[in-house]
Amino acid sequence: MSGINIGALPAPAAKVAISKPAEAQGVKVNDDALARILLETHCYPYFLQEWGKHSWDTAAASPITLKDVELASRTAIAALDESFFRVRFDRLTPLEKRYLRAMSELGAGPHRSGDIADQLGREVTNLAPTRGQLISKGMVWSPSHGDTAFTVPLFNEFMRRIMPGKEWKKS
Repeated sequence: MSGINIGALPAPAAKVAISKPAEAQGVKVNDDALARILLETHCYPYFLQEWGKHSWDTAAASPITLKDVELASRTAIAALDESFFRVRFDRLTPLEKRYLRAMSELGAGPHRSGDIADQLGREVTNLAPTRGQLISKGMVWSPSHGDTAFTVPLFNEFMRRIMPGKEWKKS
C-alpha cells in the first residue's frame, strides 16, 4: 500500500486556502499578511486553518493585516500547544519525549541519528528502538537512511516550550 502525502500544500494552494474563504465572506487578506501566514504555518493544512481562524478573530475589519496576523500568531500557537501538539506529546514515554527534545535542540531537521544520540549522551544502537517507536506513533519519519525528521512542522518549537532548559538531559 502506498502512502498518501498529507504534508504541506504548495504555496499557491495555501494562499487560496486562506484567501478564498475570506473573500467569500467579503474580507480581504493583505499580501504581507498572507505571506506571514504561509511563513508561520509552513503551508501545513491544519495550521493554515488555525492561523486563518485566529487572524479572522483578531482583525477588527477588512482587510486582515500583517499586524492582525502577528497578534493572531500568539493565540494560534497557544491553541496548537493545548490541543494539536499536547495530544501527541501526552502519548509519549519519558524516553521518547527526551529523544524528541534532543531533536528539537538541533532545530527543525532532518537530523542524523548520531547527532540525536550525541545530544542524549547515548549510543545510536541503544536508541534505535525508541526511534522505531516514534516512527510507529507517527511522530517522526526517515526521509533518508539514518536521518530523522518531525512529521509536522513547529513540533520542534513546541518541544522546547514544553521541556525548557536543560533538565531533560538529566533524566
